[in-house]
Amino acid sequence: MKLIEKNITTKCAEKEIIKTLDLDDKKILELGCGAAGYTRIIAQSGKNRDITAMEIDKIQHNKNLRINDLDNVEFVLSGAQEIPVSDNSFDVVFMFKSLHHVPSELMSKAFEEIKRVLKPKGFVYISEPLFYGEYNDLLKIFHDEQKVRQNAFNMIEKFVNNNEFSSYKEIFFYDSITFNSFEEFENKLINATYQNHDLDDISYEKIKKQFGLHTKNGLTKFLKPIRVDILQKN
Repeated sequence: MKLIEKNITTKCAEKEIIKTLDLDDKKILELGCGAAGYTRIIAQSGKNRDITAMEIDKIQHNKNLRINDLDNVEFVLSGAQEIPVSDNSFDVVFMFKSLHHVPSELMSKAFEEIKRVLKPKGFVYISEPLFYGEYNDLLKIFHDEQKVRQNAFNMIEKFVNNNEFSSYKEIFFYDSITFNSFEEFENKLINATYQNHDLDDISYEKIKKQFGLHTKNGLTKFLKPIRVDILQKN
């Protein structure tokens, strides 16, 4: 297992990796589902998938409750550190770029909860952004995540080294993200409801200028290096 990989050759959307997984006829838990983008991919790309999608942000959760075209998904308000289900309930747990958002003092508890709710030999899929690249350089102007991403990796490594999980597979790839405008970036990242960024004018203009360096023909595109750890419960 390693925190960083610089020699990444695979470029694909993460949904392509998800679609290679055996998820049919499975009970699935997604922690930190956000706006349910990955939830929708999982729910609609197979058969007989029973999904519980949890989100701790009340504003986003209330928006998710208005989704009416995902009959195999139940939306629940809760965090990874306190999963309100019984032991051995799920075959697979997903965390898409959400582990590092768990407060460091609660991260170990979150892993204990994941282990508790997974069935024997169940899997947890954790994707985390790597701390380098042009997109990362832009984000760290207003939200430096180096420490929390390191903490997330340390926690994965700890539970593998303690033999509570086995490292089944580690995948490195480049995903991409495209913005139609700076306003879209601002609304999604700077003004995200789960964070509070109190920017001064100088920082705001610096972000806007750096964002503009990557804009061409009205679109702003970035590559994002991602690590996926698939762990199996021992």
